[in-house]
Amino acid sequence: MTPEADQRTSAKTFLHATTRLAVTLAIGTLGGWILSQFRIPLAWMLGAMIATTIIAMAGGRLQRPIRLRVIMLAVLGVMLGSAFTPAVLQSIPGWFATLSAMTVFVAMVTVIGFFGLRQLLGFDQPTAFFSSVPGGLTDMVITGGAMGGDDRSIALIHSVRIMLTVLIIPFWFRFVEGVVPANTASAIATIGDLSLSDGFMLLAAGIVGPLVARAIRIPAYPLIGAMVASMGIHLAGVTAAKPPIELVNAAQIVVGTSIGCRFIGVSIREIPETLFAAVITGLYMLAAAALAALSIAPLTGVSFAALWLAFAPGGLPEMMLMSIALGVDPAFVSTHHLYRVILLVIIAPLSYRLYSQWRDRR
Repeated sequence: MTPEADQRTSAKTFLHATTRLAVTLAIGTLGGWILSQFRIPLAWMLGAMIATTIIAMAGGRLQRPIRLRVIMLAVLGVMLGSAFTPAVLQSIPGWFATLSAMTVFVAMVTVIGFFGLRQLLGFDQPTAFFSSVPGGLTDMVITGGAMGGDDRSIALIHSVRIMLTVLIIPFWFRFVEGVVPANTASAIATIGDLSLSDGFMLLAAGIVGPLVARAIRIPAYPLIGAMVASMGIHLAGVTAAKPPIELVNAAQIVVGTSIGCRFIGVSIREIPETLFAAVITGLYMLAAAALAALSIAPLTGVSFAALWLAFAPGGLPEMMLMSIALGVDPAFVSTHHLYRVILLVIIAPLSYRLYSQWRDRR
């Protein structure tokens, strides 16, 4: 094939991918708009997730917005960093009790989930273990696959876990608790309200933070890097601005669409057992988080809503957006989820190796 033919093929491939991406985001946006009419918390993300999940599992040719997701994670990181004020930092030592409870919770949920998948549903040992860990989707898929597990099953179970968490909690608070989402547009400035200097500082935090975090190989570098950089400029008093509402809503659409696109190529008819296990595992983790929140709330004085969001088995970006939509302190929620992810990424592989060695000696 000539260089000219190669260029034409590359251009055609790029055009097809761009068209699929535009269609995918349009589907997500439409789903978000429809759900927003019902005053559901986190409507733009939920609607995008539901719409793209349906199309993906029906065999639709969608394109996952990978690069856009990186950008939007940086936006969410900047938003998250702006929540860490000096007053919040002073209250972090008071979260020691709930963070300690998180450690016990994670261990118990993993052990019970592992034996359930292993003994009751017949999963092999590595697949059962890394599917039962309540967090760290990418790390658990990669590590579980490297240790002999079925990475496709692990990915599906974790994807369903996140989807169920994002789906059930907002509907629960809307229709069971009667919570109407706050008017986010009035709480967060629009692009027109953002001054040039504030916009520049937020943009710098969203670019420099992820670049530095990536260079030193921090997990989830777009989110965490932007969060730390934003935290620094806000604590230093350089700016008090937050990302505008238009970007926050766009981030919801992209994150929701990304969740839905994880189900591309998944068919209920092809893998009913794994999908059943995924739903059971996700519901079990979500119920365990609610039970833990109910148990801890009277002892700590922290609200049930804040604790359920902090312990829920969702991803950090999704739970941060949810805390904003429900009017719960995003710094409290994100600190607990960040702690959970770091704990699991470090402890889970080590725990599995120790367990395997113990089993081999028996």
